[in-house]
Amino acid sequence: MTAAQPSPEDVNAFALSHLDVLESEAVHIFREVAGEFERPVILFSGGKDSIVMLHLALKAFAPAPLPFGLLHVDTGHNFPEVIAYRDRVVERHGLRLHVASVQEFIDRGQLRERPDGTRNPLQTVPLLDAIERNRFDAVFGGGRRDEEKARAKERVFSLRDEFGGWDPRRQRPELWQLYNGRHAPGEHVRVFPLSNWTELDVWQYIARERIEIPEIYFAHERELFLRSGMWLAPGEWGGPKDDETVETRLVRYRTVGDMSCTGAVESDAKSIDQIIAEIATSRLTERGATRADDKMSEAAMEDRKREGYF
Repeated sequence: MTAAQPSPEDVNAFALSHLDVLESEAVHIFREVAGEFERPVILFSGGKDSIVMLHLALKAFAPAPLPFGLLHVDTGHNFPEVIAYRDRVVERHGLRLHVASVQEFIDRGQLRERPDGTRNPLQTVPLLDAIERNRFDAVFGGGRRDEEKARAKERVFSLRDEFGGWDPRRQRPELWQLYNGRHAPGEHVRVFPLSNWTELDVWQYIARERIEIPEIYFAHERELFLRSGMWLAPGEWGGPKDDETVETRLVRYRTVGDMSCTGAVESDAKSIDQIIAEIATSRLTERGATRADDKMSEAAMEDRKREGYF
């Protein structure tokens, strides 16, 4: 007598959804790092990817408190709404926040302002200093493979040398979700729990989990000026120039970084459902559409990663 085969309905009843699979993978990565490393830290900027990453980390260890702190590399040119959100989240969950300030390095003469005013490329030195000073051996980042071609090359566990540099030739295989965190003294590992997520996955997860996000992600009227095809926010960083006109436009932000290189997109999406519908039909990646720092050269991101960038 043969055992009865389960019906398709029975099988589907126990199948994980696409978001459940991604969540399970990320939770596994957080727990793996907690068991394998001594001093991990989460890079947290208040942007949507780091928000989802923190939400997953809190889930991974609940009801216990998060076993590691947060690190924010502060350019000094951040959107005020995002910094306010960051501080609210830290206070709400009782988290430890380390801040690496680009402005402090400029004041000490260890960094120079760039002619274009952007400080995004200047984040590498404060980041590596914070990692070395605090002896962080694993650093969680919110990078996703769909964002940019250099990030598509990177593994979930990305080994960095004693100078924080990334060498694609030292990538390690990650078959069957087996991660190799071995590293020599002075080296550390960057960890990307959202590697296999897309921008659409992130927003669908935010909707499902009802995660609070900064209002800057929703459509709102904002004063902006056009530079190199991107709508940028005025600020002390050097914009606008005399020949650049400030206009009020209905926009939102798909990604949040340094004000000097993060462009707004024209949009009337004022709810998460509207944002999801907008992204589902977009043919441009968020960084391709809104990040001037990635347009400096064909290999801009990879060059910065080799030097120690996120």
